[in-house]
Amino acid sequence: MAPRVVAVARRRGHHFSKTPTLSIRLVQNLGVDGDGHFGATVQHRSRALKYPDMPNLRQVHLLNAELLEELSARFGPLGPGDLGENVLIRDLDLIALPAGARLRLGATALVELTGLRNPCIQIDRFRDGLMAACLDRSADGKLIRKTGVMAVILEGGDVAAGDVIGVEMPEGAFRALEPV
Repeated sequence: MAPRVVAVARRRGHHFSKTPTLSIRLVQNLGVDGDGHFGATVQHRSRALKYPDMPNLRQVHLLNAELLEELSARFGPLGPGDLGENVLIRDLDLIALPAGARLRLGATALVELTGLRNPCIQIDRFRDGLMAACLDRSADGKLIRKTGVMAVILEGGDVAAGDVIGVEMPEGAFRALEPV
């Protein structure tokens, strides 16, 4: 099955969870219109205090619906936007993609993956024990962060549930996603 968008969410201000909506507008080089992380420079509060001129590499947050379902089975119902994601997707292993991979969301939006979302203590404040469930270890002991990926917007456009996702792999050697 082709990867597709399951749900979209945004929320003004800085909050852990986002509000599901029918569609979101991605704005080139800025982020999700009407979202608290919208801007050319870093909007994450703790990072903005230290590095106010740092480019915003976290313009849009994408998360796998399969993870949300797995966590819901263990911790009770979790819905779109609950973990702070803007775009909930299905049938694409986001964290296995390389840095620089591009995703075509719907007809016109194009995003480029910049890195992994690093889960923080806010996840446990939302639901106790959730942070540990969002982390794993590979066979060789490397930490696996399962809370989705961050991206920048190369081409703007509207994104809605049901939109098909196209994947463009970067040229050159595979570069694993790192936390941003």
